Amino acid sequence: MMTQLYKAALGILLTGIACCSALADNPPVLRSQVKTLSEIVTVGDFYSNAGAHAEKPLFRSPDMGTSGNVAANLVAERARAAGLTSAGTDGLRTVIVHRGATRINREHLADLVKKALAQRNAAIDHDSLDVTLLHAPAQILADPKVADPVRFDSVEWTEANGRFVIRATVSVENGSKALILSGIAQEMVEVMVLAQPLRRGDLLKEEDLTNIRMVRSSVPTGAVFSPDDIVGKEAKTNVRANTPLSRRTFQHPVLVGRGDKVTVTFNMPGLKLTSRAKALDDGAKGDVIDVMNLQSRRIVPAIVTSRGQVRVQTANPVVASLNSETN
Repeated sequence: MMTQLYKAALGILLTGIACCSALADNPPVLRSQVKTLSEIVTVGDFYSNAGAHAEKPLFRSPDMGTSGNVAANLVAERARAAGLTSAGTDGLRTVIVHRGATRINREHLADLVKKALAQRNAAIDHDSLDVTLLHAPAQILADPKVADPVRFDSVEWTEANGRFVIRATVSVENGSKALILSGIAQEMVEVMVLAQPLRRGDLLKEEDLTNIRMVRSSVPTGAVFSPDDIVGKEAKTNVRANTPLSRRTFQHPVLVGRGDKVTVTFNMPGLKLTSRAKALDDGAKGDVIDVMNLQSRRIVPAIVTSRGQVRVQTANPVVASLNSETN
């Protein structure tokens, strides 16, 4: 029994000697700056190599998101009282203690609002929303230990005029506080406009186009969203710059002009008839226009196929008028 007690005492003594030796090899060093998320600053926050005394409290932290100075000799004195007997000032006069916080500014709040409103309407991408905060703090200091410190409790949004009111709860120091956000949120879309004015009859090139963002509810019916819809077409009228473009404003290039002499073709199995006629309308490729046979003066509808070329749309009325002019 005595032998066992002797061995235990010897083990404790050797452990103590080893700890003292380790502390001697790695003495505690006072930090000039301390960063913490906790309400309490410990020995280990102030000193590296604090060992078993690291978790012992020394001071209360400053308020979240702020910094405070503490005299180095006072830190050393309290650390020695807490058991870190070799604690010193290491040549420092003061130590700066900074307590962290999650800083949430208006831009971050606006992004949270976008996501919350988009969740109410699956057809809306939150990136397409433009949010203006009318009632919101410039900055919130939230508890950094909480992953999502802002929780939306209720969301009211009238999409017709964009107005919203959101009631939220924010995790802050020692609890939570209520927050009310209000403002205007509108869905924006990009529409095609001209960078420079275009004259009637001008062909539209892709470099003539640019985009502007507009409130979706203000976009006129038939507005153009893709250049593929209008590039290569010609303007029916003069078109101003920086106004939403409409498909109705453009047409395929006119291949047949009113009053032009055109070649009329009628195709049927084993037979091809051609004749000369006068166009009574303007026409782009694929348009149906009226043409008047130059000999019979008969008017028939025809489809524009290329410049100066049309194809009759119906067979029976045309064959008789074309027979005398068969090539």
